[in-house]
Amino acid sequence: QVQLVESGGGFVQPGGSLRLSCAASGGTLTSYGIGWFRQAPGKEREFVAAIKWSDAYTYYGDSVKGRFTVSRDIAKATVYLQMNSLKVEDTAVYFCAATYVRQYTEVSNKPHEYDYWGQGTQVTVSS
Repeated sequence: QVQLVESGGGFVQPGGSLRLSCAASGGTLTSYGIGWFRQAPGKEREFVAAIKWSDAYTYYGDSVKGRFTVSRDIAKATVYLQMNSLKVEDTAVYFCAATYVRQYTEVSNKPHEYDYWGQGTQVTVSS
């Protein structure tokens, strides 16, 4: 069973940057994709980005393309979400999650297809 712990959230002004971390433990990640989702008050959980652990192929939601970058560190079993040019509308609780990925398939962007979730970390963008 995979355990995930997010860190790195906080308060930042518009245009600023933050880096979130998602530390994984309890299982081998080779067959998994790690996704980042966010949820603002009163809104549905939104796909942000994902990375396939086996080959580091990345995926992004339309609202963050060109601003956010997802990466992984195999030795640390950690996935990062570098967030640049942050906007007020990026304010949300950010979650990382793990989903099993069959060979030759893409990582899902649907929350219900993820099996393991972290506890979330708050990101607030405000002037």
